[in-house]
Amino acid sequence: MEYEKLLASRTETMKANAIREILKVVAEPGVVSLAGGIPSPESFPMEIINEIFQKVLEKYSSSAFQYDLTEGFIPLREQLSKLLEKRGVKSSFESINVASGSQGVLDGVAKLLISKGDKIALEAPTYLGALSAFNPYEPEYIRMDMDDKGLVPQSLEQALISHNIKFIYLVPTFQNPTGRTLTLERRQEIARIIIKHDALLVEDDPYSALRYKGNDILPLKTFAPDNVIYVSTLSKIFAPGLRIGFYVAPDFLNRWLVLAKQGVDLHTSTFNQALAAEYLKGGYLEKHLLKIKALYKPRQEAMMESIKKYFPLDFTCSKSDGGMFLWVQGPKNFDMTDLYNKSVGNGVAFVPGQFFFTDKDEGMNTMRLNYTMADEATIKTAVKKLAQCI
Repeated sequence: MEYEKLLASRTETMKANAIREILKVVAEPGVVSLAGGIPSPESFPMEIINEIFQKVLEKYSSSAFQYDLTEGFIPLREQLSKLLEKRGVKSSFESINVASGSQGVLDGVAKLLISKGDKIALEAPTYLGALSAFNPYEPEYIRMDMDDKGLVPQSLEQALISHNIKFIYLVPTFQNPTGRTLTLERRQEIARIIIKHDALLVEDDPYSALRYKGNDILPLKTFAPDNVIYVSTLSKIFAPGLRIGFYVAPDFLNRWLVLAKQGVDLHTSTFNQALAAEYLKGGYLEKHLLKIKALYKPRQEAMMESIKKYFPLDFTCSKSDGGMFLWVQGPKNFDMTDLYNKSVGNGVAFVPGQFFFTDKDEGMNTMRLNYTMADEATIKTAVKKLAQCI
């Protein structure tokens, strides 16, 4: 049968995730991967899983295996309300919805808001997973400038003045791919701008809990609650395989996002949500988060120190106080794709930065490095080998 004739036209915009394709290549024995964007298995709270598992069975019994509300398991939403309050986002549990990972939220936002040709404003570079969620709905992307302090507010305002923007998408804290964090002053300025222009902003916040130094910065949601959909996840601080994402949206959009989810999966796994509820309620997160930070902080430091020690002086690394990534920029005409091919042959993999830009002519001289999946000694050796390839 000629299956191709059955495909919808939108499939032309659906392409394999470049990073996942790279990870297939680097899964070879002897290759150190600085390419992934995943938590270390060492960060999973395996020592308490059995305890939480038993609590769920005893407390919820068969109801943990039953269909549940599309909005999410109420005991989990109650705990998420307390978690968000600690981040500065005050919201009742009724206003918090659960999704199958934050990726599920991004897909719901895209399905609900994007018509073909709609303009979406993005940081350059931006999170590749968001592009994967948005692309099937055929938007037009409007790039905005970044520097080491995050999104440049003037670039946002210019985008809103020059274009009819449907919504803005940002990862303000320890951004994927750059590791950069939007400063408090810029958050306040961006909130002022989006309120002035009556614009909607999607704030994707998967990494803010992974802060290794410095002080927490309030989410954008706290400065412009009616103009922001706040999206987060437990994937980096519990376990990604459970697929627990959550969001707080303005009431009108909240109702529509629930309808969009009903057509996809009815609801997120009840049992997984019950596990997450007990993880938060039992105070396990606070203790385990200290272990996660103690695991990742020296790995980030080892990578930053090694880049400074081994990389040529005309290669710069963006400052980062947390998260999972570092962003390196080489000389203007340096091609990181060529370096990638040589580096993999020498046993080290990374992600060329060009994949994170909507303009394919951008980012040829950049790379994203991940430090969560290797220990300090391995990171130092791998960065040294990468420097030799440079």
